[in-house]
Amino acid sequence: MAFAPGVSAEELWRTLPPTPAPIGSHGGSIEINGIHLFYTEIGVGPPVVLLHGGLANSDYLADQARALESSYRVILVDSRGHGRSTRDQRPFSYDLMADDVVALLDHLRIDRAAIVGWSDGGIVGLDLAMRYPDRVTRVFAFGANTKTSGLQDDFANNPVFAAYMARAGRDYARLSPTPNEYAAFQEQIDKMWQSQPNWDDAQLRTIHAPVWVVDGEHDEGIKREHTEYMAATIPRAGLLILPNVSHFAFLQDPLFFNDAIKRFLAGDLERQR
Repeated sequence: MAFAPGVSAEELWRTLPPTPAPIGSHGGSIEINGIHLFYTEIGVGPPVVLLHGGLANSDYLADQARALESSYRVILVDSRGHGRSTRDQRPFSYDLMADDVVALLDHLRIDRAAIVGWSDGGIVGLDLAMRYPDRVTRVFAFGANTKTSGLQDDFANNPVFAAYMARAGRDYARLSPTPNEYAAFQEQIDKMWQSQPNWDDAQLRTIHAPVWVVDGEHDEGIKREHTEYMAATIPRAGLLILPNVSHFAFLQDPLFFNDAIKRFLAGDLERQR
């Protein structure tokens, strides 16, 4: 792993390791909800959908897919407008991205799936648990927020997050069907972040699927008190803070991160025996 100047091996949270190689397995692009949505899948077993964060793409979670493939049918998705997926003229919203996931599940003839989401992907997972409770078995929500007030005011200026945003721009130019439109895409995502999500306590208390609220000890973007609030408000939710990592824990310490996912998902395996 490469470290920034002045960063020791003990400070994983100050690094941004390389994006993993993509999963080269079954999948493709399907036309749903007015867009072409890219997905790929690997493995056999109970279905698990991996949802990436804002500005990113499904390649970021490829290590997690590889870690789960021996026990699960893992579906990775490029959210609308991200990665290899297209977007339409509608403003970005978590409801809209959740609707896309349900349409994909319908296409794959999957009745219910577990959701593992990072950042915006975790928010989409919680959106699904509230609006489509019969389609979700459980939600692992890492680095998510349920109110805009849960975001750190200056997260975009953090060096690691700034490096991520620069990488995301290069990825967009390489993967997107509209490679020259990153500035417009980023502006639209910024507008969503400024206004969404804003769920009240009553909405969060409608979630009945098992949920783990997870974050890194040094998350650049999410306030710790907000993460603790989420876990205290969602019924029976678990709270897990991963040490020595940040909003990019799945890259910084993938073995530890993957172990946490496996332990969470094991509840689904036990129920099916």
